[in-house]
Order: sequence, then structure tokens, then C-alpha cells
Amino acid sequence: MLMYSFQVGVLGATGAVGQKFIRLLEDHPWFTIETLGASKRSAGKKYKHAAHWIEKTEMPARAADMTVQECSPEQFADVDFVFSGLDSSVAEEIERAFAEAGIPVISNAKNYRMHDQVPLLVPEVNPEHAALIEKQSFTEDGSGWIVTNPNCVSVPLSMSLKPLHDAFGIDSLVITSIQSVSGAGYPGVSSMDIVANVVPYIGGEEPKVETESTKLLGSLDEDSIAFEDFTIQATAVRVPTIEGHLLSVAAKLKGTPSLEEVKTAFTDWDNPIAELDLPSSPSTPIRLYEENRYPQPRIHAEREGGMQTAVGRLREGTVMDIGYVTMAHNTIRGAAGGAILNAELLAAKGYIS
Repeated sequence: MLMYSFQVGVLGATGAVGQKFIRLLEDHPWFTIETLGASKRSAGKKYKHAAHWIEKTEMPARAADMTVQECSPEQFADVDFVFSGLDSSVAEEIERAFAEAGIPVISNAKNYRMHDQVPLLVPEVNPEHAALIEKQSFTEDGSGWIVTNPNCVSVPLSMSLKPLHDAFGIDSLVITSIQSVSGAGYPGVSSMDIVANVVPYIGGEEPKVETESTKLLGSLDEDSIAFEDFTIQATAVRVPTIEGHLLSVAAKLKGTPSLEEVKTAFTDWDNPIAELDLPSSPSTPIRLYEENRYPQPRIHAEREGGMQTAVGRLREGTVMDIGYVTMAHNTIRGAAGGAILNAELLAAKGYIS
């Protein structure tokens, strides 16, 4: 395995995604947390006093004793780059300030996902899109840049589509995302809304799902990404599971392949970053389950450290060509863990120095 040593910062460190970053980075072989940033009301406090810790494991002792800083570049002078778990309401201005100060930003926020020169990155899907970093103009010397990871539903969707896109091409999709309550952050959905109930609408979610995968599976143009031209009709539903977003996908493919050909596309797909041996990369990024009752969030969301995408219920369609379900851990693979894998890819490719 390649070995690197980088000092990193975490923006939005007291929030749910920030806490996930801190837990996942505790024993990371390449990245060491140097600075934690949060809002003005948390700045100046020890992290253990500023954060309402909601992770399943104990707060890491080193992070607990760190003093929280304001999210300004001046307070992060000793880091090589920052992870951003900022809320979208403040992320745009703060992330730009860091990039303009020459501090690279690897973000979980939505604000720059559709920017022409900002990679929307899932390493197993579109590692070549990282080259867009060289087109960004936040600094004259290119030292400051922004890379984003997608919405937590777009990750398993694009991962599951990648083998099909490579083998056949995609014409159109109808999907329903069945999303856990952790996707709403903390404290999340009111218990009166979600206990023993299903909420058939998640504000702002469907447009993101309908556009992000077409960028992720698009082709690298000279200065931007040429989006793929398939169409997606999405429905987003909130259900009372804790972690793991499950998607029901109906797909019309190009060339009308047989079901066996589709199975082969999944099982024979080659992971384009396998040879890099990145610390957070799962050995089997996409697993096809034969059992009709799999995958299930409670059983499979944390497979391979929460970084695996599961596919199951693969079958011939009656309206579309095929149907299947796919699932991934929304706060690990779909958020902090995905961003950390992005950072590992960018380090291995020489974009972080």
C-alpha cells in the first residue's frame, strides 16, 4: 500500500457529518486531524464541550481535547487540505474562502456539485474527472480547489449504473429511493412524522438524484463534463430505518441485453481504482446478491466498513428492461466515507501535496 502523511482539517466538525469524519479518521493511516472548525458559538470550546456526540463509538480522545476554531482559513494554516461537513446554508462562502486561500476543499455539501470545473467524484465511477481540478481558478497557482462527493442516493445509484453504462449504455430510469432517517441529519425527522409511518416526500431530493448521476457518468470534456443524456424520474421517500438508503430501480438499457448479460456485467465489472489499494476502498465495491430478500439496510449497510454498494432483486422488467434494488450506507459511503475515499484517490494521483 502507498503511504502518505497529511495534516487535515474538518469544517462543520460538530455536526452529524463532521462527527462521522472524526470517527472515520481516528486511525487513518494517511490523514491526521490537525484542526477542527465549527460555528462561532462553538469556537473557543474544547470539542468535547462543543459537540453533542451521536456516533456509536466513544469520542476519540485526541479530538475531544482539541479547541474548536472558527471556519476561517487563517485558523487552518497548518493543514494540507480540509474536509467539509458544512451545512449548505453556509458552505458556499466558506468553502470558496478556503479554496481562494490555497487550501484544497473536499466537500460533502451540495453547493459546488454542478459547478462546471468542480469534480463530482465517486472514485470507482469517474476517477478521470479529478482532472477538472487543473481547470479551476480559485488561485492563480492552482493550489486551492474544491472537489465534491454526490448526494447520498446518487452514490449507490451511480455505482450500480456504472457496470450497465460501461457494458450497454442507459436510455432511461425510474427510481424510488427509500431513505433512512439519518439522511435528515440530527435531530432529523420528528418522531410524530416518522414512527410507524412513511413520508412520501423529501424536499429538494428528487432534482439532485435526477441530475447528479448524469454528471457522474458523463465524459470529461476540455473544461467541463458532458453530461450523459439518459433521463431519470425519481421519487424520494423517508422511512423509519436508521442507516442505509435503499433504491428501487427500473432501467431501460441500450441494446436490450438479456438478464444473464446484465448479471455478467455486474459480476465481471473491473474496479478502475483497484490497483491503487486505497485504505478506504472496499475489496468488493459492488456486490450482487442472489437471494431475493437481499440487500437489507440493517444487515448489509455496514458491510466492508460501510463502503460497499449492494445490488439485489435483479430481474427482467415488464415495462422497462430490468429491475433491481441497490443500497449503500448513507452517512459513510454516501457522505464522510465517500469524501475520505475521494481524498485518498487525490493523494494517490498527486493532486494533494
